[in-house]
Amino acid sequence: MSSATSGSPHHRRSRIRHALSAALVAAAVLVTTACSGTTGGQKDGATAFEITDATPAAAGPVDSFTWSIFAEPTTIDYAYSFDYPPNQILANVCESLLRWNPDLTTSPNLASSYTNPTPTTWVYQIRPGVRFHDGTTLTADDVVASLRRNLDPETASVWANPFRNVKSVDRTGPMEVTVTLAQPDSTFNKYLAASPGTVESAATLAKSGKNYGNPQTGVNCTGPFSFGSWTSGQSLTLKRFDDYWNPALKAKSGEVKFVFLADATTRVNAFQSGEVDGGWMVPPNAYSQLRGTQAGTLYFGRNTTVADEVVANLKGPLGDARVRRALLMAIDREGIVKAGAGGVGQVADSLVTDNLWNEAPAATRDAILKELPEYPYDPAKAKALAAEAGVNGQKVVIATSPLDSQTTIITQAVAQAATAIGLKPQIDSVSAEKYTTLFTDPAAREGIDLFLTFWYTSITDPLDMYGSLQTGAFSNYGNWSDPAFDKAVDKAVASYDPVDHTAANAEAQRIAMRELPWLPLYTQPVSVFLGKRITGVQPSIAYLYYPWAAEIGAKG
Repeated sequence: MSSATSGSPHHRRSRIRHALSAALVAAAVLVTTACSGTTGGQKDGATAFEITDATPAAAGPVDSFTWSIFAEPTTIDYAYSFDYPPNQILANVCESLLRWNPDLTTSPNLASSYTNPTPTTWVYQIRPGVRFHDGTTLTADDVVASLRRNLDPETASVWANPFRNVKSVDRTGPMEVTVTLAQPDSTFNKYLAASPGTVESAATLAKSGKNYGNPQTGVNCTGPFSFGSWTSGQSLTLKRFDDYWNPALKAKSGEVKFVFLADATTRVNAFQSGEVDGGWMVPPNAYSQLRGTQAGTLYFGRNTTVADEVVANLKGPLGDARVRRALLMAIDREGIVKAGAGGVGQVADSLVTDNLWNEAPAATRDAILKELPEYPYDPAKAKALAAEAGVNGQKVVIATSPLDSQTTIITQAVAQAATAIGLKPQIDSVSAEKYTTLFTDPAAREGIDLFLTFWYTSITDPLDMYGSLQTGAFSNYGNWSDPAFDKAVDKAVASYDPVDHTAANAEAQRIAMRELPWLPLYTQPVSVFLGKRITGVQPSIAYLYYPWAAEIGAKG
């Protein structure tokens, strides 16, 4: 997410939701951390794995397929959907002005084109002839009503932050919408390829009111599938929308049934038995099992997530950057990948994945990736550095929760590293509910020095992460502050020029990796399992916003 300095209620709610989703991912034993955008590969201690851009194309249509999902959404209202369960459903039902593609590029969608005539003006030409699921036609008024919801404090949208620089959203032609900004913002347009750019029928929004997106009301959008039915506690069904405007993404399946299966073992058994046809976010401890099954195929795809240890207390021994560096060097991150992530992953070189730099000028991208400081596993050197900083048996509290074996392995590795550099770690194990409050309530972080998060981005831009660490940002959990870092982030936000934007982002990254307000642990690819009946999906973190289910059909 981008920088956050405002303290308005709706702005704070946006930050809260992002944090909640990070905690819920851990709680569900479903960690999808990032690959570095390569076509495959591994580092020492990692198992060989291959990134698949696309599974074999469907040979034809299929009547229906079932899909496992780890939790039931609380709502499918796009203004409150910032977690894996609601977003992977909505991606197939509702559409945004732009589209985030599986290769992490952005392209026109409900906006057939757009221009940026001034640094503070974005003009969108709305695609004609698009129909909502109730048969009515998309207009500029629908776009205005949908975007304005994110500005309304009464809505308290979780996506308010991307709209923080928006002054107005207006219809400026029969099929034209103009967004005026208070100041230049290089990320605003990019976010319109994710949930912030979602378009719903203005009439439906007005009619449904606060019931919009619930099991009884559902939604009325323009995607390849329409809302079918929602049986609370069991499943949610989507039906193919035959009047969908885009022939290239017309659904190949007549129906998709999302089955809510909270238990990881139950999900894996359902894959094996054929009870469900597929699912995202495969538990890492089942990788080897599913690689050898005859029931289907396990695939890995692009991701934008990094597993991090958040430094929540800068007043204790971790307030010294040398101690943070020492701790990172003492953590056996390769061992964590092997034992906790099923061997599928890579030690993280920074707080963002390499593929977030894909839109940077080619001449500078490689240099940026090579200039990062290295923190190789070296307990002896780490202990010496910590001693130099005055470490001598001080206590550090590491918060954790009995969420899954992966979380336990990470926590133990961090505690061992703390001991190795002369600290006295105390593991504070709390319930999943209390662990979630670490992301939302500063009081809950009192006395906590470190806690784990899995942080993903929703746009292809490192600024989505580094903006979260600016002074005053809601997600800057340790209240870290560095004027030079803040200046670099501000410059990146204001810079539309790719060269200047990249240079400012790179400066922010250099400072963050030198000072380590968060400790990057590892990245891991998106995982998806497809049963032997179906194929066609493009494995990518973009499944949170891209209509992936439309491409699934019968296997040849």
